[in-house]
Amino acid sequence: MTLSFERLANPWIARLTPYEPGRPIEEVAREFGIEDVASVVKLASNENALGPSPRAVAAMRRSAREMHRYPDGGAFYLRNALAERLNVPPACILPGNGSNELIELLAHVFLGPETAAVMAERAFVVYRLVAEASRARVIAVPMKDYTHDLDAMRAAITPDTRMVFVGNPNNPTGTMVDGPAIDRFMAGLPDNVIVCFDEAYIELVPPEIAPDTLAFVRKNRPVVVLRTFSKTYGLAGLRVGYAVAPEACVALLDRARQPFNVNAMAQAAALAALGDAEHLARTRRLVRGGLAYLEEEFDRMGLPFVPAVANFILVDVGDGRRVFRQLQERGVIVRPMDGYGLPSHVRVTVGTRAENQRFIEDLRKVLA
Repeated sequence: MTLSFERLANPWIARLTPYEPGRPIEEVAREFGIEDVASVVKLASNENALGPSPRAVAAMRRSAREMHRYPDGGAFYLRNALAERLNVPPACILPGNGSNELIELLAHVFLGPETAAVMAERAFVVYRLVAEASRARVIAVPMKDYTHDLDAMRAAITPDTRMVFVGNPNNPTGTMVDGPAIDRFMAGLPDNVIVCFDEAYIELVPPEIAPDTLAFVRKNRPVVVLRTFSKTYGLAGLRVGYAVAPEACVALLDRARQPFNVNAMAQAAALAALGDAEHLARTRRLVRGGLAYLEEEFDRMGLPFVPAVANFILVDVGDGRRVFRQLQERGVIVRPMDGYGLPSHVRVTVGTRAENQRFIEDLRKVLA
C-alpha cells in the first residue's frame, strides 16, 4: 500500500500555489553549462547590487565566533536601536526572520476560516498564500494604472474582513500610493480591520515623498508596518525584518512567534547596517541612476514600462516567459511575471552599471 500524504494533509494545502523564487546564479550556470559562474548576472530578486554594508560584514565576522550560542530571543539591542530611529517605544517593534515570517504571523493571529483579507490583484503573492493557508477568504481588488486602488480596496471591505494588505512600494509593479491617498483611505476605516503596510522598499523612496505610516502606529490605530533589511540594506541572505505596530498587537504576534527566530549574526549585521548612512546613500544613488538608464533604454527600444520608485522595474517585452528563458541561456536572470497575470512582462532589478548594460545588450539580441 502506498502512503498518500495528500490524503493525510489538510485538504486546502494541496490547492495552494507555491511561491516561485528568483533562480540562484549557481543553478542557472549548471543548467546552461556556463563555466564562468561569475559572469552570470542576477537581476531577478530585487537584491542590493552593492552587497551588504561594510559595517555589517565586519559585524558578521565578529559574531561568527559566537555561533555556538543561542541568539538574544528578544533582539534587545536591535529592537531598541529601531525604536530610537523610528521614534516609537521598543514594545511596538517585533523583529522577525525576514518580513515574510511576520506576514505569516499576522495570518496565524488574525485570519481564519470565518474571516477575509483584502489585497490588490497584483500585490506580493505571499499575502494570498498566507491567507489561503489560514483558510481566510481572499478579496483581490484590481489595480489602477498598476497601482493600489485604495478607494476600491476600501469599498471591498466586508463585515468579516480582518486584514488589508498594502504593499507600498508594491512588488512587482514598483509603484507607490502617496501620503494623502493613505490618509483618505484610513479616515473612518472600521476599527476591526487591521491594515498591513508592507514597506520593504521604503528606504529607497526619497524621504520627502515617503508616506508617514508610522504616525498611525503612534496614534494606536490598527496598523502594522513591515520593513526589512533584505533590500536596501543588502542582507537578504540573513533574513531579518521587523514589524512596527501598537504594543497590544506586537504582544499577540510575540505569543505566536517561534523562539530565537532572528539569528545572532542577522541581529549583529542589521544593527551595524542601521548605522551606515553612507552605504544607504550609495544605494539610493545607484538605484536612481540605474532606473534612469533602464527607462531611457526601454524608450529607445519602444518597450512600455511602469515608472518605478523601488529598485526594480516592470517592462513589457511581448512574451515574458520566452524572454526570461532566452536571457537565462545568455547568463542573465530576470523574473517572468505570468504568475502575476502579466505574461508579457518581466521584472528587472537595478544592478550595477555594468550589469544594467549587460542586460540591455542581451535583451536587444533576444528581441531581435
